[in-house]
Amino acid sequence: MQLSVDPASATPPYEQIRAQIADRARSGELPTGLRLPTVRALAEELGLAAGTVARAYRELEADGVVETHGRRGTLIAATGDAAHRLAAEAAAEYAARASRLGVSRAEALAAVDTALRLAYPQG
Repeated sequence: MQLSVDPASATPPYEQIRAQIADRARSGELPTGLRLPTVRALAEELGLAAGTVARAYRELEADGVVETHGRRGTLIAATGDAAHRLAAEAAAEYAARASRLGVSRAEALAAVDTALRLAYPQG
């Protein structure tokens, strides 16, 4: 698994790692069940602090992209189902909170539309 980190980038190194692994897992380049390098090994390979790689792995796990299994290590998860489930949970939490705040449906949808445009600037 070849990852690269651009130290001159405005994007933090942990996010560069997270994005590369997530994109490759979604595309199938990193198949479900593939064991990722240990935090220490990947940090050494990339010339980064172990905490940087650990943060990327934690965020990947929170997003359902990887699963950590103690001695078995960190494995690529079946991302399709997990990603959709997590997105649906986030949407339900947002809808409930917007309702509690007294925001109208139209205002809540406008806020989501704005956030999605920022998150997906290309499309």
